[in-house]
Parts: sequence; C-alpha cells; structure tokens
Amino acid sequence: MPIEKIIVLEDDAILRNNLAQTLRRRRYDVALASTIAEAQEYLQADNFDLIILDVRLPDGDGTDLLKALQQRPQRPLVVITTGFGSVESAVECMKNGAFDYLIKPFSTEQIEVVLRKAEEFTQLLKVNRFLSQETDEGEQELLGNSPAMQELRQLIRKVARTQATVLIQGESGTGKELVARAIYRESPRASGPFIKVNCAAIPENLIESEFFGHEKGAFTGAIAKREGRFELAHGGTILLDEISEISTSVQAKLLRVLQEREFERVGGTRTIKVDVRVIATTNRNLEQSVERKEFRQDLFFRLNVVPIHLPPLRERRSDIVPLAEEFMRRFGRKHGVHVKGFSEAALSALQSHSWPGNVRELQNVVERAVILCGEDGLIEPAHLGLATPIQLHSRAEPRDESGAAPAARPGPAPDGHFPTLAELEKQHILAALEHCKGNRTHAARLLGISIRTLRNKLHEIHGTRPQSEDAAETDSEVTTADSGS
Repeated sequence: MPIEKIIVLEDDAILRNNLAQTLRRRRYDVALASTIAEAQEYLQADNFDLIILDVRLPDGDGTDLLKALQQRPQRPLVVITTGFGSVESAVECMKNGAFDYLIKPFSTEQIEVVLRKAEEFTQLLKVNRFLSQETDEGEQELLGNSPAMQELRQLIRKVARTQATVLIQGESGTGKELVARAIYRESPRASGPFIKVNCAAIPENLIESEFFGHEKGAFTGAIAKREGRFELAHGGTILLDEISEISTSVQAKLLRVLQEREFERVGGTRTIKVDVRVIATTNRNLEQSVERKEFRQDLFFRLNVVPIHLPPLRERRSDIVPLAEEFMRRFGRKHGVHVKGFSEAALSALQSHSWPGNVRELQNVVERAVILCGEDGLIEPAHLGLATPIQLHSRAEPRDESGAAPAARPGPAPDGHFPTLAELEKQHILAALEHCKGNRTHAARLLGISIRTLRNKLHEIHGTRPQSEDAAETDSEVTTADSGS
C-alpha cells in the first residue's frame, strides 16, 4: 500500500470525524488535527504520506503550511479542501505544491477518486526512485538462432502471457536475467514495474528488510520507514536473482509471500498485500540443494511452476560466431574503433574454446580483442587471449633443478577416445588454478568468470558442499584440492 498514514487537518469537527471514519474503513492510519500547531507536532514525530488540509484554520492559513511542507526532505502529498473555492485559488495552491483541490461539500466518491490517484502517483514515484539507482544494463535482447535458442523464445512467448511463477536455471553467464526481462516485456504486466533483487549481493542480516521493507526504529540505523522490493513491484514483476543464496530462515518467510501474497515489514504489524509475479533464477541445481537440505522443498515446488533451463554456450556452438560478430560491432561503436572482422584462425579459436563463463565470457573476450586490435584491423587469436588447457599446463609446468620440463601431459588416449566437454572444462579450470598458483581470484579473471562461479564449479568437481558466504575464500587462498586433478 503506497499510502498508509494520513493527517486530516480540519477545524469542523463533524467533517473531520466523518473523513476519519471513511479513511479508517479503508485501513489507513489517520491522525486528526484542528490547528496547524497540532499538525506540525504530528509531522515532527513521524513521516506521513498524505495531508487533507483545510485552507481557513484557527491559527493561520493552510496555504502557509503547504509552502512549509515543500521544504521537507520527505514531504507528504497535500489535498487542499475549502468552502470558498475559485479557479485562482486552486491554481495558486497547485503552484505551491498541492496534489489536488476539493471544494466543500464533497462526496465520499470524490475522496475515493483522489485517494486512488494519490496511491498510483506515490507508487510510480517510489518505483522511479528505485529504478533511477539501477545501472544501465545495455543491450537486452536474446541473441542466437540455434535450435535451443529458438525453442527458448517459443517457451518465453507461451509463459509470458500467463501469471505463473517461473524458475530459470543455468550456469553463470548464460543470460538468465535477459530471459526474465523478456518474459516481463511480453507479459500483460509490461506496463508495471520490473524490480530486481540480487540475493547473492545482499548481506544475510539485511535481505529480509530488502525484501519486505522496515518500519522506523525496527533496528539500529532504521531512521525512517522504507518500502521493500515486493512493495515496489506491486502490479508488476519481481526478479529474485540467485535465489539459492538466501538463508533457510528467509526462505520460510518468502514461502508465505508466494502462497498468500502478503507480508509484514520488519518491525511492523500491518499486513501488506501485494500483486506481483515472481521470477527466480539460480546457477545451482536446486534439486540437489533440496536433497542436501540447503533449500526448502516446499519453496522449490512453489518456484518451479514453470521451469526454464538455459543451455550453456558450449552446447549451442552454432551461436558462437554470430554472437562474437554482433559483440564486435557493438563494442566497436562503444569504443569508437572500426574492426574489419575475425581472421579464420580467430574464428577457429572461438569455436574450439570451452567457454566456462558462457556468453558473458565471450562478451569480455571480444571487447578486449576489439580494443587490442586497433583501427581497420583483423582480430587474430593473439587479440582474443584464449588459452587451451594444454597451453595453460605448458605455461604452468614446474621445472626441476636442471631446468628440464617434465613429460607433457597426455592428450587423447591411444584407443582414440577423446575427453568429454565436462572433462575438458575440469582440466581447463584446474590448469588455470595451477597457472595462477592456486589464487582463485586471478584464476577466475583468467577464465572470464566470477569468483563465486569458480567456487561452485570446484565444489562440483570435488563433490564437496558449498560453503556459506561467511566462510568464502580469500583472494589468495590455496587449497590442496584446487591444485590437484
């Protein structure tokens, strides 16, 4: 509910009490005042969303208070009421910051119209304030014409026109957020807000407040009421990015929101109802997380109404070259560099790379190549900076005291067996760690993936359980498991 607390400043006791009854029936918190001094006491003690303000009052003119309210950092909307209305006075009040203007006597229906307009305006204002803090995320379309991408687009069109909750699973860098935005844009809620919550980036002790908001004084530092992301998404869509990263205690509260579409702010008692569509993403296998008791099974079932799996780039290799060429054009425009294209050797290097960081890694590689290539040049393998597992091993091979290198690591088996992509990825990751002397931050940068993605892949390789964020590795941490195969 964008508007909750209202001051009714009216010297007519009958009208003041009638307005209070009307507003309280609609579950607003109402404070009654008959003088400007009383209203100012309320405003000093708390923040209010709306003031219904009479012009002629015992201790002054309501328009003087209207002007003073414009200086407040969190100023309420003001609806002026008067029994001596004129066009000139209405225009003057609007110039001074009034939201609306009512002439007495007014009906209950007129009050309801004004409240509805105020609710919509306040919601729009809060959403715009939140979105103005978001960074520009660049191009937003899904690229690629492989069979997997064509099937994905068809599924998005089917899912988008429904109200169903969607769970998008896939490796980091595959474009899960782009799929979520595509569902939002093609849905009936496209005119409503699209609010994103990066669950992995919010500290555990703050995530409940981020989700549901908090009341003033709910905890140290809560100096004012704050709306949560679910309230901001009212009438639209909320994206819970990396949902697997939230704690089990928050999972329980999130389950109630998905079931009932209602919650209370931290430190509050008012039940707030919201109309939102939920889309969640994760780079983990949630079924395995449920088996390991790291993720609630009932919440998984609530989220997994429509599952969407994004294939990694290595499983749709026909998209690699078209994606690389599109990224080359985009980054050429961005950096003001004209590049002729890719050499045959560069295209071959792109197609043979395993792309553990998926499309995001490809973007980074192409951007670097465009910058290094220079004006009117061809992108060569040296500009890409890609290294095969064999190259990485050869760089990192230790030498004995005589300076001789040990025997090269074996390639394909004598019987012609070639390693699988999963085996190559494992070799590639472990070789990168060995090359970086176990430094995971440097290895992740070399591989073009995030440190969290690298950590999750190492847990998969070694069959260990992921650590909590509090136990996350430091940049220079070296483990025996990391450097062994």
